[in-house]
Amino acid sequence: MDFIGNSSGLALAARSTVSLKADQSGCQVVLAFEAGDVMKPIILGCIEPQPAGAPGTPATVKVDGEQIVVSAERELVLRCGKASITLTRAGKVLIHGEYVLNASAGLNRIRGGSVQIN
Repeated sequence: MDFIGNSSGLALAARSTVSLKADQSGCQVVLAFEAGDVMKPIILGCIEPQPAGAPGTPATVKVDGEQIVVSAERELVLRCGKASITLTRAGKVLIHGEYVLNASAGLNRIRGGSVQIN
């Protein structure tokens, strides 16, 4: 096998954690390297091509040391037990939980076209 970053110029033998079929020859794979040694690749799995007409694009994550940005095409949900925060493409932010606390050491401003409490 050969991969980007293979500076040896040789096609290397790789071990695999998954069963590989002949028709998967040439497909993209996810690699790890035994003890970080690029001369000892391990195939963790094959990357399946997205079928034509498959809905949307996968979520993306961007990390730059200052900020983490998670993006999704239609909806993004953060869930833990009975609590969740949902962001929708239409701009809605839905917060659900058994107990929701909103606290601020400074000004706590609520703004909207209209505001309903209870």
